[in-house]
Amino acid sequence: MQKYAEYIKKIEIDSLWSGKKHIVWELNRRVNVLSGINGVGKSTILNKVVKGLSAGGEVPRHMLKGVHLEVEPADAKWIRYDMIRSLDSNLQQTLTEGDGFIQQALSALAGVGGGSLLDIQLYNLQRKFLDYQVNIGNRIIAELQLGNTEAAQHLSQKKQRFQDMVDELFAETGKRIIRTENEIRFTQIGEVLLPYQLSSGEKQMLIILLTVLVEDDQPYVLFMDEPEVSLHIEWQKRLIDLVVELNPNVQLIMTTHSPAVIMDGWMDHVTEVTDITV
Repeated sequence: MQKYAEYIKKIEIDSLWSGKKHIVWELNRRVNVLSGINGVGKSTILNKVVKGLSAGGEVPRHMLKGVHLEVEPADAKWIRYDMIRSLDSNLQQTLTEGDGFIQQALSALAGVGGGSLLDIQLYNLQRKFLDYQVNIGNRIIAELQLGNTEAAQHLSQKKQRFQDMVDELFAETGKRIIRTENEIRFTQIGEVLLPYQLSSGEKQMLIILLTVLVEDDQPYVLFMDEPEVSLHIEWQKRLIDLVVELNPNVQLIMTTHSPAVIMDGWMDHVTEVTDITV
Protein backbone atom coordinates (compact mmCIF):
# COMPACT_ATOMS: atom_id res chain seq x y z
CA MET A 1 0.00 0.00 0.00
CA GLN A 2 1.33 3.44 -0.95
CA LYS A 3 2.14 5.61 2.07
CA TYR A 4 1.60 9.31 1.37
CA ALA A 5 3.33 12.19 3.11
CA GLU A 6 1.18 14.66 5.00
CA TYR A 7 3.57 17.51 4.21
CA ILE A 8 7.15 18.41 3.30
CA LYS A 9 9.34 19.36 6.28
CA LYS A 10 12.45 20.49 4.38
CA ILE A 11 13.66 21.15 0.85
CA GLU A 12 17.39 20.94 0.22
CA ILE A 13 18.97 21.63 -3.17
CA ASP A 14 22.70 21.04 -3.63
CA SER A 15 23.09 23.66 -6.36
CA LEU A 16 20.35 25.88 -7.66
CA TRP A 17 22.05 26.69 -10.95
CA SER A 18 25.61 26.79 -12.36
CA GLY A 19 26.90 24.86 -9.38
CA LYS A 20 26.06 27.73 -7.01
CA LYS A 21 23.56 28.49 -4.26
CA HIS A 22 23.01 25.60 -1.86
CA ILE A 23 19.41 25.82 -0.64
CA VAL A 24 18.12 24.63 2.74
CA TRP A 25 14.46 25.55 3.36
CA GLU A 26 12.71 24.47 6.57
CA LEU A 27 8.99 24.50 5.84
CA ASN A 28 5.89 25.37 7.83
CA ARG A 29 3.16 22.71 7.97
CA ARG A 30 0.61 25.03 6.41
CA VAL A 31 1.79 28.14 4.52
CA ASN A 32 5.19 28.96 2.99
CA VAL A 33 5.73 32.06 0.84
CA LEU A 34 9.02 32.50 -1.03
CA SER A 35 10.05 36.04 -1.93
CA GLY A 36 12.99 37.69 -3.67
CA ILE A 37 14.01 39.82 -6.64
CA ASN A 38 13.61 38.60 -10.22
CA GLY A 39 16.16 35.98 -11.23
CA VAL A 40 17.19 35.02 -7.70
CA GLY A 41 15.78 31.50 -8.10
CA LYS A 42 12.26 31.43 -6.61
CA SER A 43 10.63 29.62 -9.52
CA THR A 44 13.69 27.42 -10.04
CA ILE A 45 13.35 26.06 -6.50
CA LEU A 46 9.71 25.09 -7.07
CA ASN A 47 10.42 23.72 -10.54
CA LYS A 48 13.23 21.45 -9.34
CA VAL A 49 10.99 19.90 -6.68
CA VAL A 50 7.95 19.54 -8.94
CA LYS A 51 9.97 18.04 -11.80
CA GLY A 52 11.03 15.19 -9.55
CA LEU A 53 7.51 14.67 -8.22
CA SER A 54 6.02 14.75 -11.73
CA ALA A 55 8.07 11.66 -12.64
CA GLY A 56 5.37 9.83 -10.72
CA GLY A 57 7.65 7.58 -8.70
CA GLU A 58 8.71 7.13 -5.13
CA VAL A 59 10.35 9.84 -3.09
CA PRO A 60 13.29 10.28 -2.87
CA ARG A 61 14.26 7.75 -5.56
CA HIS A 62 12.74 9.70 -8.44
CA MET A 63 13.76 13.20 -7.37
CA LEU A 64 16.23 15.16 -9.49
CA LYS A 65 19.87 14.64 -8.62
CA GLY A 66 20.82 17.08 -5.87
CA VAL A 67 17.24 17.68 -4.72
CA HIS A 68 16.36 16.24 -1.31
CA LEU A 69 13.05 16.28 0.54
CA GLU A 70 12.37 15.54 4.19
CA VAL A 71 8.72 14.60 4.70
CA GLU A 72 6.30 13.76 7.51
CA PRO A 73 5.91 10.91 8.25
CA ALA A 74 9.57 10.22 7.54
CA ASP A 75 8.96 6.84 5.90
CA ALA A 76 6.36 8.09 3.40
CA LYS A 77 7.34 7.40 -0.22
CA TRP A 78 4.66 9.31 -2.11
CA ILE A 79 3.40 12.90 -2.16
CA ARG A 80 0.05 14.16 -3.39
CA TYR A 81 0.57 17.54 -5.01
CA ASP A 82 -0.71 20.09 -7.49
CA MET A 83 1.14 22.88 -9.30
CA ILE A 84 -0.41 26.18 -10.37
CA ARG A 85 1.80 28.46 -12.43
CA SER A 86 1.51 32.07 -13.52
CA LEU A 87 -0.02 32.86 -16.88
CA ASP A 88 3.30 32.98 -18.76
CA SER A 89 3.80 29.21 -18.46
CA ASN A 90 3.48 26.88 -21.43
CA LEU A 91 1.35 23.80 -22.02
CA GLN A 92 4.12 21.31 -21.35
CA GLN A 93 4.80 22.90 -17.96
CA THR A 94 1.15 22.99 -16.99
CA LEU A 95 -0.28 19.76 -18.37
CA THR A 96 1.26 16.34 -17.99
CA GLU A 97 -1.39 14.26 -19.74
CA GLY A 98 0.24 14.38 -23.18
CA ASP A 99 -0.58 15.69 -26.63
CA GLY A 100 -3.66 13.47 -26.93
CA PHE A 101 -5.35 15.19 -24.02
CA ILE A 102 -4.43 18.64 -25.33
CA GLN A 103 -5.91 17.87 -28.73
CA GLN A 104 -9.06 16.49 -27.10
CA ALA A 105 -9.40 19.61 -24.99
CA LEU A 106 -8.83 21.96 -27.93
CA SER A 107 -11.44 20.11 -30.02
CA ALA A 108 -14.01 20.36 -27.24
CA LEU A 109 -13.24 24.01 -26.56
CA ALA A 110 -13.43 25.01 -30.22
CA GLY A 111 -17.20 24.70 -30.08
CA VAL A 112 -17.51 27.09 -27.14
CA GLY A 113 -15.01 29.73 -28.18
CA GLY A 114 -12.24 28.61 -25.83
CA GLY A 115 -8.73 27.35 -26.36
CA SER A 116 -6.39 29.42 -24.21
CA LEU A 117 -4.05 27.89 -21.65
CA LEU A 118 -6.50 28.81 -18.88
CA ASP A 119 -9.37 27.24 -20.83
CA ILE A 120 -7.48 23.95 -21.17
CA GLN A 121 -6.81 23.93 -17.43
CA LEU A 122 -10.51 24.59 -16.75
CA TYR A 123 -11.51 21.82 -19.15
CA ASN A 124 -9.29 19.40 -17.24
CA LEU A 125 -10.67 20.57 -13.89
CA GLN A 126 -14.27 20.22 -15.09
CA ARG A 127 -13.61 16.50 -15.56
CA LYS A 128 -12.04 16.24 -12.11
CA PHE A 129 -14.98 18.17 -10.63
CA LEU A 130 -17.43 15.64 -12.09
CA ASP A 131 -15.41 12.77 -10.58
CA TYR A 132 -15.33 14.60 -7.25
CA GLN A 133 -19.12 14.98 -7.23
CA VAL A 134 -19.67 11.31 -8.03
CA ASN A 135 -17.36 10.32 -5.19
CA ILE A 136 -19.03 12.67 -2.72
CA GLY A 137 -22.48 11.55 -3.90
CA ASN A 138 -21.65 7.89 -3.32
CA ARG A 139 -20.35 8.65 0.17
CA ILE A 140 -23.48 10.66 1.00
CA ILE A 141 -25.71 7.77 -0.11
CA ALA A 142 -23.69 5.34 2.01
CA GLU A 143 -24.05 7.57 5.08
CA LEU A 144 -27.81 8.01 4.54
CA GLN A 145 -28.25 4.25 4.21
CA LEU A 146 -26.59 3.93 7.62
CA GLY A 147 -28.89 6.61 9.01
CA ASN A 148 -26.04 9.11 9.48
CA THR A 149 -27.89 12.23 8.33
CA GLU A 150 -25.47 14.64 10.00
CA ALA A 151 -22.44 12.99 8.36
CA ALA A 152 -24.17 13.12 4.97
CA GLN A 153 -24.88 16.83 5.38
CA HIS A 154 -21.27 17.47 6.39
CA LEU A 155 -20.03 15.82 3.18
CA SER A 156 -22.02 18.25 1.05
CA GLN A 157 -20.86 21.38 2.88
CA LYS A 158 -17.44 21.76 1.23
CA LYS A 159 -18.89 21.91 -2.30
CA GLN A 160 -21.46 24.44 -1.08
CA ARG A 161 -18.71 26.53 0.53
CA PHE A 162 -16.76 26.48 -2.75
CA GLN A 163 -19.85 27.71 -4.61
CA ASP A 164 -20.43 30.42 -1.98
CA MET A 165 -16.80 31.57 -2.30
CA VAL A 166 -17.06 31.92 -6.06
CA ASP A 167 -20.39 33.75 -5.84
CA GLU A 168 -18.89 36.17 -3.29
CA LEU A 169 -15.81 36.83 -5.42
CA PHE A 170 -17.84 37.36 -8.62
CA ALA A 171 -20.65 39.34 -6.96
CA GLU A 172 -19.61 42.71 -8.43
CA THR A 173 -20.27 41.47 -11.96
CA GLY A 174 -23.48 39.68 -11.01
CA LYS A 175 -22.19 36.22 -11.90
CA ARG A 176 -23.44 33.26 -9.89
CA ILE A 177 -22.79 29.53 -10.17
CA ILE A 178 -25.79 27.53 -11.38
CA ARG A 179 -26.08 25.01 -8.55
CA THR A 180 -28.46 22.61 -10.32
CA GLU A 181 -25.85 21.70 -12.98
CA ASN A 182 -23.15 19.03 -12.65
CA GLU A 183 -20.64 21.03 -14.71
CA ILE A 184 -19.70 24.53 -13.66
CA ARG A 185 -21.76 27.17 -15.41
CA PHE A 186 -22.72 30.69 -14.43
CA THR A 187 -25.75 32.91 -14.79
CA GLN A 188 -25.41 36.66 -15.33
CA ILE A 189 -28.52 38.82 -15.81
CA GLY A 190 -30.43 35.85 -17.19
CA GLU A 191 -27.65 34.70 -19.54
CA VAL A 192 -25.86 31.37 -19.06
CA LEU A 193 -22.05 31.60 -19.22
CA LEU A 194 -19.48 28.83 -19.53
CA PRO A 195 -16.24 29.13 -17.52
CA TYR A 196 -14.39 29.80 -20.77
CA GLN A 197 -16.33 33.07 -21.13
CA LEU A 198 -14.99 34.51 -17.87
CA SER A 199 -12.25 37.14 -17.64
CA SER A 200 -8.63 35.99 -17.20
CA GLY A 201 -8.65 36.92 -13.50
CA GLU A 202 -11.92 35.07 -12.90
CA LYS A 203 -10.59 31.98 -14.68
CA GLN A 204 -7.37 32.09 -12.66
CA MET A 205 -9.22 32.26 -9.33
CA LEU A 206 -11.66 29.54 -10.39
CA ILE A 207 -8.73 27.29 -11.37
CA ILE A 208 -7.07 27.77 -7.97
CA LEU A 209 -10.22 27.08 -5.95
CA LEU A 210 -11.26 24.10 -8.08
CA THR A 211 -7.79 22.59 -7.81
CA VAL A 212 -8.02 22.76 -4.02
CA LEU A 213 -11.62 21.51 -3.83
CA VAL A 214 -11.17 18.34 -5.88
CA GLU A 215 -8.36 17.16 -3.58
CA ASP A 216 -11.25 16.39 -1.24
CA ASP A 217 -9.65 17.39 2.09
CA GLN A 218 -6.71 15.02 1.64
CA PRO A 219 -3.30 16.08 2.97
CA TYR A 220 -1.35 17.30 -0.04
CA VAL A 221 1.08 19.96 -1.21
CA LEU A 222 -0.04 22.85 -3.41
CA PHE A 223 2.80 24.62 -5.24
CA MET A 224 1.88 28.01 -6.70
CA ASP A 225 4.28 30.10 -8.78
CA GLU A 226 3.17 33.75 -8.71
CA PRO A 227 -0.55 32.86 -8.73
CA GLU A 228 -1.57 36.51 -8.26
CA VAL A 229 -1.12 37.27 -11.98
CA SER A 230 -4.40 38.79 -13.27
CA LEU A 231 -6.04 38.69 -9.84
CA HIS A 232 -7.72 41.81 -8.44
CA ILE A 233 -5.85 43.14 -5.40
CA GLU A 234 -8.76 42.30 -3.07
CA TRP A 235 -8.67 38.71 -4.35
CA GLN A 236 -4.92 38.61 -3.78
CA LYS A 237 -5.49 39.55 -0.13
CA ARG A 238 -7.98 36.70 0.34
CA LEU A 239 -6.15 34.06 -1.68
CA ILE A 240 -4.29 32.19 1.08
CA ASP A 241 -7.25 32.30 3.48
CA LEU A 242 -9.57 30.84 0.84
CA VAL A 243 -7.17 28.04 -0.01
CA VAL A 244 -6.60 26.91 3.57
CA GLU A 245 -10.31 27.15 4.38
CA LEU A 246 -11.25 25.00 1.40
CA ASN A 247 -8.75 22.33 2.46
CA PRO A 248 -7.33 22.68 6.01
CA ASN A 249 -4.97 19.77 5.25
CA VAL A 250 -3.17 21.52 2.40
CA GLN A 251 0.44 22.63 2.64
CA LEU A 252 0.93 25.74 0.52
CA ILE A 253 4.36 26.43 -1.01
CA MET A 254 4.29 29.49 -3.23
CA THR A 255 6.26 32.34 -4.75
CA THR A 256 4.94 35.86 -5.08
CA HIS A 257 5.88 39.43 -5.98
CA SER A 258 2.71 40.90 -4.51
CA PRO A 259 2.65 42.37 -0.97
CA ALA A 260 -1.15 42.04 -1.04
CA VAL A 261 -0.99 38.22 -0.94
CA ILE A 262 0.55 38.24 2.55
CA MET A 263 -1.22 41.34 3.83
CA ASP A 264 -3.94 39.55 5.82
CA GLY A 265 -1.83 37.91 8.52
CA TRP A 266 0.70 35.88 6.54
CA MET A 267 3.80 38.10 6.72
CA ASP A 268 5.43 35.78 9.28
CA HIS A 269 5.27 32.98 6.70
CA VAL A 270 7.48 34.77 4.16
CA THR A 271 11.00 33.48 3.44
CA GLU A 272 13.56 35.37 1.37
CA VAL A 273 15.66 33.24 -1.00
CA THR A 274 18.77 34.85 0.51
CA ASP A 275 17.71 33.54 3.95
CA ILE A 276 17.76 29.89 2.80
CA THR A 277 20.96 30.13 0.73
CA VAL A 278 24.10 28.76 2.35
